[in-house]
Amino acid sequence: MVTIIGGGIAGTVLAGALARDGLPATVYERRSTVDAGAFLTLDARANAALGELGVDRADLDAASYEVRALGVHDLAGYRAQPGAGRRIYFRPDLLRVLTDFAHATSAAFHYDRPVTDLDIENGTLWLASELVTPDGPIIAADGIDSLVRAHLEPDRPAVYSGQVVIYGVTTTPITLPTEESVLHFHRTGNARPTDAFGHLWNDETAVWFARIRRPPIPMADNGFHPVDVWAEQIHTALPTIPELIDSLLAITDKVHVSNARDVPLTHPRPPRDDVILCGDADHAISPAAGVGARDAIEDAAALYRALVAERSIAETMATRRDQIRAERAEVAEAYRRGRF
Repeated sequence: MVTIIGGGIAGTVLAGALARDGLPATVYERRSTVDAGAFLTLDARANAALGELGVDRADLDAASYEVRALGVHDLAGYRAQPGAGRRIYFRPDLLRVLTDFAHATSAAFHYDRPVTDLDIENGTLWLASELVTPDGPIIAADGIDSLVRAHLEPDRPAVYSGQVVIYGVTTTPITLPTEESVLHFHRTGNARPTDAFGHLWNDETAVWFARIRRPPIPMADNGFHPVDVWAEQIHTALPTIPELIDSLLAITDKVHVSNARDVPLTHPRPPRDDVILCGDADHAISPAAGVGARDAIEDAAALYRALVAERSIAETMATRRDQIRAERAEVAEAYRRGRF
């Protein structure tokens, strides 16, 4: 039996994949539903990993929009590169596909059942006043504020990465002067982090985001706000594209606002085979990197392969950490050389 704490993207798809291969999986999720959030982009690697885990590609395509290209507008002008298999998903739509996939298996899902405490050494969980002793490994896919990481590695908390991220979505038809179905990035510079505004539009929807360098907002304020509350700050941070921003703000009712945070991977403690971290619980990264969801999905795929083959999941996640660190170092070097 594999016990998974957290029924988000990684936890849900991992449970479904394991159950399809005959490995019992139980998920405990603190929320009654997991359909909250704005939108995210998954690249070809992430979509391929979902396919490996058994999710139907036709279902994924029907729940998402093609990104034909990436367009960058900055001090050097405008340049574009192919979308390379990227697709934009509204997070509730992606979770609906993954939940339908997983619920069609024998995986057991317990929503509105938060794990309130755990005893790492004895492998026991408390669900409020109920004590549970899992028979098998515990996989913590419980997000950036992971309760399990707080027990395993209390010296590795999430840290603010210097930006507040604002997401807007609308289904009001709009035509913009930029190329359709291209994910555009407007940046004030090439440093990281930098103020940025991004958007994509097509004949069905328009999505946009702003990343603003500023002090963090109170944690209680993370969530949805009326768009007017943030309009002036967006304009102040990105004053060079007022007409574009105004066009999108005018047809957006509310925005999702959150602090961008990282979970550092500089000196983590070695992974364990009995209790292990997955996705944001282990290595959350600011949305500015655009790979957080992919990393979580690839974690799920790696853990799935290891569990089915009865290999060490500790060694598997140690390898994953090395891969993630190497890829992030490559991106940081590319930014330093001005290649992004």
